[in-house]
Amino acid sequence: MEMFKFKRLKIVEQIAIVFIFAVVIPTTISGFIINNINQHSVRYQLRENAVLIANMVSDEIDFFSDTITNNLRQAAFSLEYLKSPSIQKKYLDSLKEKLSDCEKLEIVKNEQQLKKIQEFNRANKKATIPVKIDNNSYLVATYKIDSVKDELFKSLSNDNRQIYVLTNDGYLLAAHNYTEEAYNKTISLLPKRLKTDKPIIFGDVKNQPLVYVKKENPNITIIVNTTEKVTQKAITDNSLKIILSCLLATLTIIFVVGLYTYYLYINIRQLFKGIIAISKGNYERQIRLLTTAFTPHEIIFLAFEFNRMATEIHKSYIQLKKKNAELKQLNEFRSNLIDTVSHELRTPLTSIQGYTSRLMRQDIVIDDETRQKSLRIIKQQSERLKRLIEDLLTVPDIEGMKLRTKSEEVWLPEVIQEAVVLIKNRDNKDIILNIPDNTPYVIGDKDRLVQIFVNLLENAAKYAYPETKIIVNTVYNNENVKIFVENQCDVIPKDKLNKLFEKFIRLDDNTTRTTRGTGLGLFIVKGLTEAMGGSIELHSSEKCGFCAEITLLLAKTNKEAEV
Repeated sequence: MEMFKFKRLKIVEQIAIVFIFAVVIPTTISGFIINNINQHSVRYQLRENAVLIANMVSDEIDFFSDTITNNLRQAAFSLEYLKSPSIQKKYLDSLKEKLSDCEKLEIVKNEQQLKKIQEFNRANKKATIPVKIDNNSYLVATYKIDSVKDELFKSLSNDNRQIYVLTNDGYLLAAHNYTEEAYNKTISLLPKRLKTDKPIIFGDVKNQPLVYVKKENPNITIIVNTTEKVTQKAITDNSLKIILSCLLATLTIIFVVGLYTYYLYINIRQLFKGIIAISKGNYERQIRLLTTAFTPHEIIFLAFEFNRMATEIHKSYIQLKKKNAELKQLNEFRSNLIDTVSHELRTPLTSIQGYTSRLMRQDIVIDDETRQKSLRIIKQQSERLKRLIEDLLTVPDIEGMKLRTKSEEVWLPEVIQEAVVLIKNRDNKDIILNIPDNTPYVIGDKDRLVQIFVNLLENAAKYAYPETKIIVNTVYNNENVKIFVENQCDVIPKDKLNKLFEKFIRLDDNTTRTTRGTGLGLFIVKGLTEAMGGSIELHSSEKCGFCAEITLLLAKTNKEAEV
């Protein structure tokens, strides 16, 4: 069954097969039929023309013979009244001059002399026309054959047919386009018994008709031979023209169909490539057609609709990709949030729970100092939980650009001092504040600024080398104030430095964590700073280790704090 498996053809192959059966074969058959009809028509026309020419020559001979015979009869009638031989001779001389192409005009006394004259003229290729005067004598006119031939074939000078005028005894009296070979072949085909006074077609070549006309008065036979040259011009040339016309028409159709197929095939291949690209996930692929007069409207419509569909799919794909990225981020946020809660909430909650349980015990006596220390630790851990919850609640507002801040005049020294009090400085690192008391007021939200500097100072304290200092410097001009929070730590590579603004990014990962934290500090600092119209930049070098540069706008009053 595999041998008879149906194979689907390509569109070019289908067009080629349709073209062969719809154009080439019908054109070939039509050309053959037209050529056959043309041959029959031309063959009939050749036969009719041959008959017509035979009749024309016969009529010319009749006219020539009748004209001369009538003239001679008039002369013979006149001679009956002219008895003197000298007068008769003089009369005949004057008549001879009037008869054109007449070479000799004489009176013959008997039939024997007439036969001698006829034999002599025949030998010298001259025509003899006798008219009887009385029972014994004849008036005989002698004409040159060339003169007779010119008169007979004057209207056929441009015709390529061969024409023969023979006497009844087979003598060739006159000929047109004579050749020895063709004459002998024609005579050999002439029937033995000839019909009289009627054009008869004979011969065995249908495209080269032969016609004869046998006349009794005068006793001659006219033969018209249609030569091969005439046939070639009439039939072969016309057949060649028909074949060339059909071939030219076929080639023209092939060229037009080929050009059409070429453009159609190119554009259909573009559709195929577009479909394949879409199937492989390339939703940005657009179909670019080769638009010409041969491009069908349907192809253009399909390409337009395909491009529109691909554009919509690409948009949907981008949206889906964006949603997937958001879901991935949300999943990472959920995972990081769980990780943060598990790491950062467990310790303060455990401390609060432990010290609360200790204070509530009745079986032991707790002195005032121990009670105060326990309550202080509970308060510190509660504040730590509060800050952690505030950070977690701030993240969605920053991401959704829904963060709201107050716009008020804030004195930086007061804000930073408050942040220093609130931070967890477990290693008791020195924090040096190089902030003049006359630092100008800035525009911002005081509570948010405290949150910013708490995160920055805690970060600096966590990652600083042991027994190093945290330094806070300020610089201001007529437009803004720059605050620099610096510590001494390992140099952070530039590619990792900017990633610190992302959520849950830490310098140490989950497996090598040496410090506690959520990884949200710098993300929240950047979001809060930009929400108040400021900016933040991070720097790291051998000179300063790590430096966070905060830029805040000056208050419009530009007033300085009173000392």
